[in-house]
Amino acid sequence: MNRSAAPHHSYIVDDDVVSVCRALSCIVKVAWGSRSMTFTARGGLFFCVQDTFDCHRAWCVDIKLPDIHGLPFQDAMAARQLAIPIVFISGHGDIPMSVKGIKAGAVDFLPKPFTKKKLLSAVTS
Repeated sequence: MNRSAAPHHSYIVDDDVVSVCRALSCIVKVAWGSRSMTFTARGGLFFCVQDTFDCHRAWCVDIKLPDIHGLPFQDAMAARQLAIPIVFISGHGDIPMSVKGIKAGAVDFLPKPFTKKKLLSAVTS
């Protein structure tokens, strides 16, 4: 990802559709005027193989999900050779999880609650 450019699209994977997904979608739309799509982890993986990606896309992925947790989601994307920037978000993360995610290529690991500024910085840094 061109780290100085805002993503054209942001994809959000979180089980809290009402609060988290809507809030993150709103933040992205207000900041960049770009659209967001929200998914379950399985839905996101299905979408990955259907869509072609450019380097200006980003994923915000919750670490603890009911269908596939965030780290296996990241592993599945890597197995499909999809090098898409991921910013992990979590209210239940810990240091070993964050280290594993970052070592596997995640851009950042943000503990909930996080600020709009931190999210936007993580997605574009």
